[in-house]
Parts: sequence; C-alpha cells; structure tokens
Amino acid sequence: MELTFEQLGDAALVAVIDAAVAALTDDRVRLQNGKQRLQLLVDAVRLDARLSAWRSALAAEVEQSGVAVAEHGTSTVTWLADATCMTRRAAGRLVIEGQRLTRFPTVAAAAAEGCVLPEQAQAITQVLDGLPTDFDTGQLRQAEELLVGFADTHNAHDLRSLSRYLVEVLDPDTVQAREAARLERDLRAAKNNRHLTFDHDGHGSVRIRGSLPVVDAEPFIRLIDSYTAHAARGIDRLDPLTETTTPAQRRADALTAMIDRHLAQSLAPSHGGDRPRVVVAMSYDVLVKTATDAGLLHGDQLGTGEPIAASTLRQLLCDADIMPTVLGSRSAVLDVGRAQRLVTPAIRAALEIRDGGCVFPGCDKAPNACHAHHIMPWWAGGVTALHNLVLVCPHHHGIIEPSHNPTADRWQVRLPANGPAHVIPPRRVDPKQTPRIHNRFTAPMRT
Repeated sequence: MELTFEQLGDAALVAVIDAAVAALTDDRVRLQNGKQRLQLLVDAVRLDARLSAWRSALAAEVEQSGVAVAEHGTSTVTWLADATCMTRRAAGRLVIEGQRLTRFPTVAAAAAEGCVLPEQAQAITQVLDGLPTDFDTGQLRQAEELLVGFADTHNAHDLRSLSRYLVEVLDPDTVQAREAARLERDLRAAKNNRHLTFDHDGHGSVRIRGSLPVVDAEPFIRLIDSYTAHAARGIDRLDPLTETTTPAQRRADALTAMIDRHLAQSLAPSHGGDRPRVVVAMSYDVLVKTATDAGLLHGDQLGTGEPIAASTLRQLLCDADIMPTVLGSRSAVLDVGRAQRLVTPAIRAALEIRDGGCVFPGCDKAPNACHAHHIMPWWAGGVTALHNLVLVCPHHHGIIEPSHNPTADRWQVRLPANGPAHVIPPRRVDPKQTPRIHNRFTAPMRT
C-alpha cells in the first residue's frame, strides 16, 4: 500500500521535496518548447514563494514554542545563524516575517498558496502595521483582502504606496486628518532614522550607506543630478578603451566632482585646526621611488591606514602639499615643518587666467574644478612653473597622467612656447596622433 503525501511526516515530505529538486537540477532537458520553459519559470517562482511562506511560518512557530532555548539554551535567531551559517540579521528577518504572517491570516493563506510573493507579503504586512491603531478587526480584515487582491497586479514597491488609498476606502470621513497625522509621523521617523556611515571593505573601496528625510534628500539628489548632467568626457569618447559607465557610476563620479569643487574653493570648515586633507605618510626617498614604480604601496598609506596605488599617488603629487616631518625612535614626531604648496597661489591664478578651465578638448569644467597638472611629473624631475603646468579636471587628469612606462600608448599633453596646450591622442584613437586644442582657444580667431 502506497502512502499519500498527507500520511507522510514533515521530515519525510521535506526529503521528498529535496529529492525532487535534485532531479530538477540534473542535466536532462525535458522541455523543448519555449512557451513551456517560460511557464516553468513562473511555476518555479510560485513554488519558491510557497516554500518561503512555509519556512517563515515554521521559524515563527519555533520561536513561539521556545524549543531552541529548551534544546540549546539559546534564542532561535542565534541557533539558526549557527546551524545554517546565516547571518544573525537574515535569521532574525526570517523569524519576523513568520511572526507578521501569523498576525495576518489572509496574507498568510495567500502566501502559502503562492499567490503572494515573499517581497509582496513583506510589503503588505508593513502597510497593515502602519494603519491607524483605532481600526477595528473588521476593517483590518477588509484591508488584508484588498491588498491581497492588489498583489495580482501590483509589485511590492507599488503595494507600499497604497496606505492612503486603504484609509480612504475604510474610513473616508477622516482620511484628510489621518493622512496629515501619518505624514507628520513619517517625518519624525525619518529624522530619527537619519544616518550616514562609512565602511572600509579592505579592498580599496569605502561603502557609503545613509538615509535622509525626503525634504533633505531631494536637494542632494538634484545637486548630484546637476553634476551628472554637466559631466563631459571630451574627445576621449573616441577612445575604444574609455570606460562605459552606468548611471550609478556616473552619480558616484558626480559626488566625487562635487567634493573636488568643495575642496578647491575651501568651503569646508577647519577640522582639528586644519582644512580637510588627504594625508599620505612616507619617507621622502620612498616617495620619489614609489612614484616611479608600478604596483601598490605596501608600506606607505593614507592617514586612515589604507594602502594606495602608485598611479593614484602620481596624480596626487601634481598639486599637493608637502609637510616635512622629523621622526625619532618608535616613529615619535620630533618636528613638523610648515606645509608648502607645490603650486603657489600666484601660479594657480596665472593658470586659471591662461587656460580658462580644463584644456582637454570638449571639456567645459571651470578653472575652480580643475587640478594643476605637471606635464613632466614632479617625480621625474619636472619643475613647478607655468611652462610645465596645465589645468585639467579630475577625470581627464587620470587620463593624461604619465605612467611609469614611457612607451605606453596613452593620452598626452604638450605646451608649446607660443600657443595653448595640445592634447595628443593615443595611436589606438588616431594613428597619426594629430595634436588637438580646446575650442576656447580657437573661438576668438573665428569670424
């Protein structure tokens, strides 16, 4: 006599599902028809939703029963994180999702049938949690049914926007007052939850996470958008090796450009008795040697302790402060000399008048958004003088900065004695390497 699924225990049923998944993931192709394969994917998503709902409900039941405490003397979250190598955050989220479904049986039933996806169920329960506390049980059940019905046509993001609609349907006479009160609550919560954190990932990046109230975030978003729209790449767009950037990368570049302009105009207040600056600590001899070598700086670091690449150091050296420091035993500071800017204010002013902004053809970055670039690098013996300097924006600075390999096929800049800066494309862009000049230098000659 064969047993039906209803007669099998939970553990046996899980084993059957596991065996079925193993059979599904072998190399055999069972469906040749494209329409069938598309429907199979939809069915698989729905099946995963049903399993997720069952798993969440099981996590909530384990938490409610206290079995983890009884068996292991620890919380469900701690035990689950250890038993499955989940993060505590993921384990806690699983328990919370199950508890929310327990409070809203209509949503739980739809999730168990695969009619509501996990992210939709999370959105629905969040909306229900945010409804007015004086709604009675009948109103809450009606709200559940409405939202579950909307799940057929609305994704999780759209479902979260239905709070006002629900209040208008369930209690139309008080919707205006309730909506005003909700907006005030949301504003207080947004202010309380505002944050900005920086996390070094140990691989050359810093993760930036934050949250702002909408009224504070909108000006920031518009400012970033303006820098993004203003970004110009000049004739380097012809270069097949030019990086193709995503919108997210362009916004990151815009943030960097905004910071560069802020620093160039010295808008930031002093911090610790000095203007904000990036500090690279190393001996003078190592500074010169490392600037001419390729590879990473292993013993030479930013003030934060993060190592930097030699190419980054070479770019920083174009317009930097040098602060000689005498160290004694155990690296104790014995004497600190006065910071001297490699490009003096007088030279900087002359550069801005002469070049009028970035000299890279097609770029419209203003002088105050540019770096002073040494044509012959300082580390190669180049002097800090007008005949060896041009203005370039941060983006084009990285393109024309000489590498340690003098034969590399790179963009170059030359400054004739009697004319404006010439930008020379690499051979991959122009085999003849015809010099180009910015149109701001040719415009006065046009009739």
